[in-house]
Amino acid sequence: MLDADIEACFDRIDHTALMDRVRLRVKDKRVLGLVKAFLKAGVLTEFGDREDTHTGPTQGGILSPLLANIVLSVLDEHLMRPWKPGGSMSTAYLRSRRRVKGLPRWRIVRYADDFVVLVHGDQIHVDALRDEIASVLAPLGLRLSAAKTRSAHMSSGVDFLGFHIRWKRKRGTNKWHVYTFIADRPIRSLKAKIRALTDRKSQQNPGAVLTRLAQVMRGWSNYFRHAVCKHTFGRLAHFVWWRLAHWLRTLHRWGWKDFRRRFTTLQGTWKPLSADGITLFNLEAVPVTRYRWRSTHIPSPWALTPA
Repeated sequence: MLDADIEACFDRIDHTALMDRVRLRVKDKRVLGLVKAFLKAGVLTEFGDREDTHTGPTQGGILSPLLANIVLSVLDEHLMRPWKPGGSMSTAYLRSRRRVKGLPRWRIVRYADDFVVLVHGDQIHVDALRDEIASVLAPLGLRLSAAKTRSAHMSSGVDFLGFHIRWKRKRGTNKWHVYTFIADRPIRSLKAKIRALTDRKSQQNPGAVLTRLAQVMRGWSNYFRHAVCKHTFGRLAHFVWWRLAHWLRTLHRWGWKDFRRRFTTLQGTWKPLSADGITLFNLEAVPVTRYRWRSTHIPSPWALTPA
């Protein structure tokens, strides 16, 4: 498996040269005009002034992934060319014929400038494919990021878009499956945000803190809830509860007995932590949906419906 990332070379390319590359792939003048307007939009400074930019798109804008999709369509076409269906030969037949001949097969999964190539073959095939990809990107003025590009076996796993994808033996059996976990970096990032919101020296309004915590955790969990993450959600919910409990005790100068009296029922069970009528978001209660079956066809939301 080849996990690769394209260096953001767009940032150093002049607008005129960048538009020339886009025109090679896009002929619609309305789209070209929209891209040019994004490039000429400029940026706002911290004082509210507008400054022109002369190289690359503005940081944080939506133009960078759009340009990546336009330019890297060349890479998509190149990697899919060996089994492009034609005549009476289907993609499945072309792939099976390469397998019989002992030739490598691969699939590319790309999101903007970040992509993974799944290779069925040996390490020598992966290295050759990596060099081939680099040669395709070179005429486009792009190159593979040395820090973010690596070859890995599925048994050791790879991080992609915040997920850790790994080939692993199912516990209690001798069967091996590909599992999708949450990578370590997003977990560390979420914990850092929670620590910043529940700093013991903070004097923020508890209701505002609970609202912000809910926004952060709800968005994070909705993205990662399709992974193998039930135990991860449980551990993070435990972490958030204790961070908030310690912060509330420090903020209100409560002792442990005062805290228990406010947040336990008559039966001795814990109540959900709340303040100003706002309850702590329960990350552990987020439903996890794995293995969504889509058969061999993934419906497109842009498909035209018959009139």
